[in-house]
Amino acid sequence: MKYFKPTSLTWWSGFVPFLAGLMVASESMHGLSSIVQTINAITDNTPAAVLINAGIGAIAIRAAIK
Repeated sequence: MKYFKPTSLTWWSGFVPFLAGLMVASESMHGLSSIVQTINAITDNTPAAVLINAGIGAIAIRAAIK
């Protein structure tokens, strides 16, 4: 499991934006608009695709460095 390292701070710094991007992208499915509004306020309305790609990138870079 090269990419799954929950004890790594770098892994968490990639997983959190990835999860936030998924929450924003799937708002119409889950209907949790208050959580999505909070995420948008924290991230300054960063598009979901950017959050997801940044998260995946951070996780991949962590795996490549080790």
